[in-house]
Amino acid sequence: MFSIATAERSLTRALPPWWVFLITGIGWMLVALIVLRFDYTSVSAISILFGFVALAAGVFEIGVLFLADGWWKLLHGLLALVFIVAGIVAFIHPGDTFAALAGVFSFILIFAGTFDIVESISVRHEIDVWWVQLIAGIIELALGFWAAGYYGRSAILLVAWVAAFAVIRGVMNIMLAFRVREVQHAAPSEVST
Repeated sequence: MFSIATAERSLTRALPPWWVFLITGIGWMLVALIVLRFDYTSVSAISILFGFVALAAGVFEIGVLFLADGWWKLLHGLLALVFIVAGIVAFIHPGDTFAALAGVFSFILIFAGTFDIVESISVRHEIDVWWVQLIAGIIELALGFWAAGYYGRSAILLVAWVAAFAVIRGVMNIMLAFRVREVQHAAPSEVST
């Protein structure tokens, strides 16, 4: 029979040590501090983050390549190549990478805002708080149009967005660290009883 104690023991064994989450949370907070300086260090930090994300996406596409069939193999192979090359270029030319990211960031916001607005309206009968996504979409759309006409606005918006993401991620990881610590330290006492 499967009990709650068995589930907690399994969960405790599956989780990494709690301090790993704490260190990554502190790391995200440091990234936010670096990015918020808004100098060449910010440019480099954002480009390096993008480089790591692009390389990870490339490795993921290589994994999917082995599972795909037919023409999908070619598509995933091309995506893997593009992501890996973009990641390498981000490390070699951080200034150019930042300029390119800032240049397209406003269009990404316009696309994401439009998508959120359409999706929120389409699920309004199924989800009670559909209007939250609608408001978020309108804000994204407005910010995207505001930043689209001027590179400086796009760059500032990109830095602010990355910093906000890093702070939120850092706080979440730190909170998760203490929750994991609580679960890992509570599990042995419950097992013995």
